[in-house]
Amino acid sequence: MGKGCITATKYFLFLFNLLFFIFGALILGFGLWILLDNQSFIAVLQESSTSLKVGSYILIGVGSLSMLMGFLGCIGTIYEIRCLLGLYFTCLLLILIAQVVAAALIYFQRDQLKSEMSSIVNRIIVDYTGQNRTTDVAWDYIQRTIQCCGWTGPGNWTENTLIKNSSQLYPCSCRNVSLPGVDLKNGGLCETLSPEWPVYSAGCISSVESWLLNNCGVILGVCVGVAVIELLGMILSMCLCKSVHQEDYTKVPNGLRNLRPGQPSHTSGKLAELESSSAASQHGVSSLSLAPVGLKTLLPPVG
Repeated sequence: MGKGCITATKYFLFLFNLLFFIFGALILGFGLWILLDNQSFIAVLQESSTSLKVGSYILIGVGSLSMLMGFLGCIGTIYEIRCLLGLYFTCLLLILIAQVVAAALIYFQRDQLKSEMSSIVNRIIVDYTGQNRTTDVAWDYIQRTIQCCGWTGPGNWTENTLIKNSSQLYPCSCRNVSLPGVDLKNGGLCETLSPEWPVYSAGCISSVESWLLNNCGVILGVCVGVAVIELLGMILSMCLCKSVHQEDYTKVPNGLRNLRPGQPSHTSGKLAELESSSAASQHGVSSLSLAPVGLKTLLPPVG
């Protein structure tokens, strides 16, 4: 590989590691958002499922590792340290394998994940009290923002502990704002004299599924883009590591490249002769410098 190609590879790999560092920071921020957020659908699932909280810790760990890898990759690229480049390649390979395994598990267990999500939301609806708990506030925010009621429909709320004892109560966050009536509070339970609730007829599951379908291409594109970037980083790191090895190899004399430990060589003998002759020459010069001035003119020149 030419010197220009090596320089270009270093620049590309440095830019890639910088982007990888930023990507790791985004993953870290996303994991922290899942862990600390209390006003979204994520908060509803997290409060009722420990697996999501574990997932947030995993994202935080992956983000931190990605930032560390980006930093080490930048250092290894600038100073051409083969050990760091090899470690960087290995970590990228492990992350890529983990992503493929995770994607396969999500795809083949999507029905189980959907069923678990439905059971979590239904349990939240049944236990809803409107007393400003984290799950209650988050679910009110979801219904009010997405403009839906219940998980599959308003009928889910008839299983609520408080509502099933009184047909006049309904969740305030389900109220259809397009219908005439006074403005009510954003959360808790409201009361109506009508036999029919003035609420949205659509369940939240349809809105979530439609959002996933509409953004499926974007999600898939992001996943494929991340995989391609990781493959590019692996290729660039290996190319740079190989070029550094070849550059170090060319600096070794031809006679010593294939020399094994303990094996005599003609080149090593010549090197010893050259060293001894050089030492003798230096000794002769030093002896000559100590001779009297008249004697120096009679002596033949050294060398």
